Amino acid sequence: MDKLLEKLKEYLHMETEIPFEEFSEYYRNLIAELNQTFDNLDKENRIKALYICSIVQSNAEARAKQSKANAKMFKKISAKCAFWSDAIKFNLGKDGMSPEEIERATEEINNSI
Repeated sequence: MDKLLEKLKEYLHMETEIPFEEFSEYYRNLIAELNQTFDNLDKENRIKALYICSIVQSNAEARAKQSKANAKMFKKISAKCAFWSDAIKFNLGKDGMSPEEIERATEEINNSI
């Protein structure tokens, strides 16, 4: 998750929007990582994954409204990230974190960027 988070930080500091192909590649890497490691992620990495998914989801939603050519794909990306966000929140809740604690933890990541 650290590598994906570092790349996301880089994207968030950019002045221009990354091309669809690069966005799509980042998304595919994120989903592949989650599919491979989700069951073994510790709490810290689950929070990082949740933060990344929420950023990719909101970005995909915004891009779906702007891009007619790729709107369908952006909507799919947004929906898949929403699914993963819900799964991560559920697991964090099972681990004893309240919704407020989860929110605070993701805000801390956001503030550190």
